[in-house]
Amino acid sequence: MDLNADLGEGFGRWSLGDDEALLSIVTSANVACGFHAGDPSTMHRICGAAVERSVAIGAQVGYRDLAGFGRRRIDYEPGELRDDILYQIGALEAFCRVAGGRVRYVKPHGALYNTAAVDEGQAGAVVAAVRAYDPGLPVLCQPGSVLARLAAGEGLRVVGEGFADRGYRADGTLMPRSLPGAVLHDPGAVVARAVRMAVDRVVETPDGEIVPSPVASICVHGDTPGAVELASQVRSGLAGAGLSVQHFS
Repeated sequence: MDLNADLGEGFGRWSLGDDEALLSIVTSANVACGFHAGDPSTMHRICGAAVERSVAIGAQVGYRDLAGFGRRRIDYEPGELRDDILYQIGALEAFCRVAGGRVRYVKPHGALYNTAAVDEGQAGAVVAAVRAYDPGLPVLCQPGSVLARLAAGEGLRVVGEGFADRGYRADGTLMPRSLPGAVLHDPGAVVARAVRMAVDRVVETPDGEIVPSPVASICVHGDTPGAVELASQVRSGLAGAGLSVQHFS
């Protein structure tokens, strides 16, 4: 089972999360590419540190929305969104190459992630960008989503992702962060959810509904309070369940 986190989400003098500590725990790093967060120096630093620790680097592509941290839906013309995503992958690839690595997969961020899960236009733009750049790149996304379906239909490898620290709705989508229970903070609950997704391939909603969740990667958000300790406990929990914790490639 892969363990991933969103990293490099600072900008300039502002930082978010403990990237260095998380890079010692996770097996995949979703690196912000400068549109929702991140800047060239941060991308350079994170790529170098990830390569040193043999952590796989993924391009976390998002809306052009630094002020909103990419968490506000934006209606794009599909071609423009495709090109914005291509731009971000290419920017991160440059820093990967300097560090001696490469971009290993693509994952949408924030509102783009949630929109592409249900919207064919934006999901199609993500798929078009990945296919144009490198059809061998896996797409990390929610299983059963529109993005997963379109990516698979175009011959891309789809890697199902589950969230240890987020609440789910009965349709398998994530609860909006504004709702009570949308972000999980209790370490015991976070670890239990991660292990259940990995072993039983299901997730439970706040109402007690059991939703199929066939995942190969589990995310702990870098901006969740106590993220480093949560990620460490999730990794220990997965190992304790007899799972090998490694990148999905």
